[in-house]
Amino acid sequence: MKRRLNLRIGRRTRAGRRAGAALALTALTVPLTVAFGSTAEAATASSCTAARGPYQKQAEKFLGLPVDGRQSASDCRAIRAFQTSHGITPNIGYAGPVTWGVMSLVAQQKAAGHNPNKAHKCPTNKGRIACVDLTRQLSWIQDGSRLAFGPVPIRSGRDGYETRTGAKKIYWRHLHHVSTLYNVAMPYSQFFDGGQAFHSISGSVWSAPGSHGCVNMRSGDAKKYWSLLKTGDDVYVYGRKAGT
Repeated sequence: MKRRLNLRIGRRTRAGRRAGAALALTALTVPLTVAFGSTAEAATASSCTAARGPYQKQAEKFLGLPVDGRQSASDCRAIRAFQTSHGITPNIGYAGPVTWGVMSLVAQQKAAGHNPNKAHKCPTNKGRIACVDLTRQLSWIQDGSRLAFGPVPIRSGRDGYETRTGAKKIYWRHLHHVSTLYNVAMPYSQFFDGGQAFHSISGSVWSAPGSHGCVNMRSGDAKKYWSLLKTGDDVYVYGRKAGT
């Protein structure tokens, strides 16, 4: 019975990973973490909206569209494509605060480029270290000052379950971990602070409001972290996630 249950869980987990991978972009992307309220964005719809959002001009500028502050069919299609690729629902092309919040973070992530530690906030005297910037919702791995992997988008803790900041160390790794608190799969788990760990999720890393404190990752990124890190390696978490 236990073996059959494990097999069923494994099949669901693999299906979830495939669904999450289908949402991911090949370029650097950002988790949906700015959970501001918006009646228009909370509405359920399956078609493009003609409504002008409060961040219409900002969205047009971000997407390289003509900046006139008026919603056109082409504007809506471009905004909707961004929403779809970043897991923002409903994806109706409305430029509301959630969409603009994600766009703002995407801009910060793109600016990080291949030098995410330009501000020298993550230590460079520790050798191999995994850095987590909660403000930009980014993580990367360094060898001293050399960038070893990343940066990659992450989803950190929601309000009330914030990912704790400071210097940590990976103290336990479990490849096929399942949470005893929430009964969910946590593949490639690498624990660094109590119950907080790097791990992949079966859903979207862009979904609000965030984790219960863990650093959620896309499957491929979590797998790479698993291959690069080991027990005893340093982790440094800093910054503050918007809305927490």
